[in-house]
Amino acid sequence: MSDRAVAINLKIPDNAAYTALVTLRRLGIEVARVERSQIVRYKNAPDARQLAAAVESDESLYNPNKHRVTVLEHDAPRPGEVWIVQDDADRPVGWRLYRAPGEPVARDVLMQAAERLLCNPAIERAIFPK
Repeated sequence: MSDRAVAINLKIPDNAAYTALVTLRRLGIEVARVERSQIVRYKNAPDARQLAAAVESDESLYNPNKHRVTVLEHDAPRPGEVWIVQDDADRPVGWRLYRAPGEPVARDVLMQAAERLLCNPAIERAIFPK
């Protein structure tokens, strides 16, 4: 068992992700696609298959008609992804940015996006990939 995280995102169009994409482009940040996920972190998580099954059986987290679950290998953001955590929340919002299909943005672009739009440092903090 190890610490893991699960990304839950929408199968249906995500208006918040689309709005972020348009706004980032207006701010001069070159991105081709933006994905938004609810991140759920687990201490001592079971293997990936069991963890996915547990999430999919929790109606407060997952609706099979509109959600997709991705079990992450580690309890950390993936390349091109920043987790935004509010001071009192234990479930970050994951924003994953792509410069082209299947190509996550570089760290400097990700940091710029977080600074200019995705993170309000007065009440949130950003967690970047290592």
